[in-house]
Amino acid sequence: MRCYEIIDYLENLSPKHFAMDWDNVGLLVGRKDKRIKKIMIALDASSHVVDLAVDEGADMLITHHPMIFSKIKRVTDDDVLGKKILKLAGADVSYYAMHTNFDVKGGMSVYASNLLELTDRSILEETDEREGIGRIGTLQGVSDCRDVIRIVKEKFGLEHVFVYGDPYRRVKTVAISPGSGKSMIPQAVAKGVDCLITGDIGHHEGLDAIEQGLTVIDATHAGIEKIFVEYIYNYLEPLCRNVEIVKVNEGIPMRVF
Repeated sequence: MRCYEIIDYLENLSPKHFAMDWDNVGLLVGRKDKRIKKIMIALDASSHVVDLAVDEGADMLITHHPMIFSKIKRVTDDDVLGKKILKLAGADVSYYAMHTNFDVKGGMSVYASNLLELTDRSILEETDEREGIGRIGTLQGVSDCRDVIRIVKEKFGLEHVFVYGDPYRRVKTVAISPGSGKSMIPQAVAKGVDCLITGDIGHHEGLDAIEQGLTVIDATHAGIEKIFVEYIYNYLEPLCRNVEIVKVNEGIPMRVF
């Protein structure tokens, strides 16, 4: 298969126009006409992942978070980003990122809410064409936030989560916004959500949520979004029958002791 054929599959799932204006998605390094025999999928294009892609002979690397966000004035080996770009280009690896377009359309929020088995779903923040960030719904068999915490840890394979608010409060409505969801707090409050599941909640955002009557479960940014790897693997595997697809399940090396 050619790289552009795989890109067509990815963009049928999550068209680029659904990405936020500040985002940078699509083919970021490499050739569209590259012949693809091996694909590697990861959450981030860390130096370790880039090394793996090159060392293991991948022809294409697909990640959720873009390795390149802002404009670049030079590409040299004087910095981490430059080294990664040079390594991918030097090895002729085509690198593709699908970020907020995947969050909004076709994947992240839908898959996360499927894992939680939310019912009576609606969109947390509508962005475009009746699509949007996050999902609101009812979590069956739940009485208070302790039940939600247990289910989140079980479904996303997490040992620990951070909780802002009362873990004993009664819960009727739950929202999930994978990734960095501090900006979703006003929407969750406005829509009467009892418990928001997300990541990257800071001290001040946590206090603001508590004062507005919202309990927040911070399952970390990668803790929820790591599901991207499995999702894209399952999506591409039946479409790319003669292509080897490798999953790299690597998150931020943060540990709670």
